[in-house]
Amino acid sequence: METESEPYVRLATLRQLHQVVAELNTARSLADTLQTVVDGIVVGLGYELACVNLVRPDGDLVVAAFAGDPAAEALITGRVGSRASWERRLTMGESWDGLRFIPHTEGWVLLEDDVPQWHTDGPDPRFADEWHPEDRLYAPMYASGGELLGVISVDRPRNGRRPGAWGREALQMYAFQAAIAISNARLRANMQRALVRLEREQQALRASEESFRQAFEYAPSGMAIAEMGGDQHGRLLRTNDALCRLLGRPASVLRRYSFSDLVHPEDIGTLLRTSAEGGRAELRLGRRDGTYVWVSLRNSVVADAADGPRFLLTHVEDIEERKRHELQLAHRASHDSLTGLPNSAELRSRLGARLCRRPQSVRATAVEALDAAYEGHGAHGGSGAHAGYGAYPGGAAEAGGAVGEHGFRPDSYPEPFDYTGAPVVPAPGAPGVPGPGGPGTGPGPYDHHVHAVAPASDIDDGTKGLAVLFCDLDGFKSINDRFGHHTGDAVLIEVARRLTTGVRDGDTVARLGGDEFVVLADGLGAADAADLAVRLRNAIIPPIRVDGRAVRVGASFGIGWASCGMSADEVLRSADQRMYIEKRSRSKAHRRAG
Repeated sequence: METESEPYVRLATLRQLHQVVAELNTARSLADTLQTVVDGIVVGLGYELACVNLVRPDGDLVVAAFAGDPAAEALITGRVGSRASWERRLTMGESWDGLRFIPHTEGWVLLEDDVPQWHTDGPDPRFADEWHPEDRLYAPMYASGGELLGVISVDRPRNGRRPGAWGREALQMYAFQAAIAISNARLRANMQRALVRLEREQQALRASEESFRQAFEYAPSGMAIAEMGGDQHGRLLRTNDALCRLLGRPASVLRRYSFSDLVHPEDIGTLLRTSAEGGRAELRLGRRDGTYVWVSLRNSVVADAADGPRFLLTHVEDIEERKRHELQLAHRASHDSLTGLPNSAELRSRLGARLCRRPQSVRATAVEALDAAYEGHGAHGGSGAHAGYGAYPGGAAEAGGAVGEHGFRPDSYPEPFDYTGAPVVPAPGAPGVPGPGGPGTGPGPYDHHVHAVAPASDIDDGTKGLAVLFCDLDGFKSINDRFGHHTGDAVLIEVARRLTTGVRDGDTVARLGGDEFVVLADGLGAADAADLAVRLRNAIIPPIRVDGRAVRVGASFGIGWASCGMSADEVLRSADQRMYIEKRSRSKAHRRAG
């Protein structure tokens, strides 16, 4: 490059070195930086050929940039040498401080390895420091942590001599600056990629948020976001237009409520039992006008961020129409289509719910039965809580302590109830139900189920039980035959109305089929049941007007009693038999009322 006796040449070289180093920091990308490195060696350091071998992520080195010979550049750029071959080269030859020089006398062993190389044959050196075409000079580049970034390879100095001390130091300084420039270029590239990736993620997030907002706001069914956890768990934070329309309340008003404030009182337990994550429930929510609408709630948990607050996303679907159809279908399945009364299947279901399989061996008086039922449960009692049969107009005297309020209702019998209104639990000792001492030990001191008992005889002994009045119309067949089924249907409808009017709200009037009806009345004594049968018969006898024509029917009643240990069919059969006994005991003239 220069001789040691020419200081001005060193100064010129230093100026060139300063210029090419300055250009290293102006490159915009990693590829530009690598090309600037090799161009600077050719322009500023006096070598005809230079290349940069860059370490790849897998550890091997690739020829990333080449300068000085287009043919050589086209031949070896992009080719890869293994890490092991490069480590071998960096331990051979002579160490010139941070450089590695391999003279041609030793380099012949490298001709067959896998490192990409370009050289030409030439004569042996004529003097000691003359450069041979097969000489090799490498300048390794290291990161600040000592990690190998790559290797600069130079060839063919322009002065034809091996570099002296000044030339070596200049190449070593240049390799150090090149390593800094390459590290900075990689850092900038990584930052640019990170920024591009962050921008794409933010764009995707904004697009996702906008998609969610549109899906939330314009969903055809109700959507709500509610707080999760804390003192205001369940408070509505955001609602869409569909939910506002469904509940008849603006979004600003709904934000004051939680679903527990809007749910029907009977459905609050269903709401509380609903799991927060993946939970689903069908319940009623209150509208602004005071009515309730059946909805299906589906909850899912949404996290605001990795460690941020969690929210409940609730989907509210209007199922009012479906519920109405379900109730209509259930009513049709359990009620008579002509009269609207409970049918035979519903009657047996209600009657069976009141019975258990264990018979009562000892008949208790009314007071004893109530004491057994309320033992240890005095909080459920109270004077006047259960009206007796004196509630009937003109009925017998009030039966003290008789149960009627929680008897059978024609509109709702989902499960059996005892006098306290609690679901009936099968008695311990009943088949399939162990007693307190284990299987087969029999009943405990008292049962949650209040056993149905029957009076000992037709004489009122104070025992209150479940009376089953079996009613068969007298003279109905002749009306059907004379005036047709239309008139017969009208008579059945009116009889059903009169029977329903003549009983208490807690009693059941059912149509068994044809012209047969059954009345279930709980909490009656023998006298009460007989009095009820008379009054119902008297309610049926008055003429019934159909299409301007007055027709009359009579009625025969048989009184049976439901008792634990009997089946529903056995109870109905007993009442049916008593009805026929009563019918045969009267003459046909007395049975026929018209």
